[in-house]
Amino acid sequence: MGNDPLAVNGQAFRGQRVFCSDRGQRGGCGRTFCLFLAEVLPRYTFTASLVWSWLVTTLAGCSLKATVEKLRLPFALETVYRLRRSLRRGLAGWRTRLCREQAPPPSTHSDPLPQTVEHLQAVFPRSVCPPAAFQLHFQSPFLG
Repeated sequence: MGNDPLAVNGQAFRGQRVFCSDRGQRGGCGRTFCLFLAEVLPRYTFTASLVWSWLVTTLAGCSLKATVEKLRLPFALETVYRLRRSLRRGLAGWRTRLCREQAPPPSTHSDPLPQTVEHLQAVFPRSVCPPAAFQLHFQSPFLG
């Protein structure tokens, strides 16, 4: 369970902790590991679909402040600026993985963040939420 971004003092189901039992006749390792839902961004309160709606609105040309107001995000503006910095830090890893799947589409943007968003859309064209599809396909966190 974790914080729910859409409800004050709310809890949301984020994943499951699994114990690989090594007791008795079981041949497990004795460790625990996490299984996260694809919609969950590990170590973040907001969901993949919330990040995706923010990225698509930003890609359309809206400023960060206008995007926050338009989407009525339940976060402070400074949180969105930190998110953008975090996204920019992870671009190299995303682009490497996405390029293994498909060549990047031609883009009119000079900024690498919108280029990567377009590439994400091209790799997962049928997905409603490409960041969740990214996590499911590559089995690694979208926001590292």
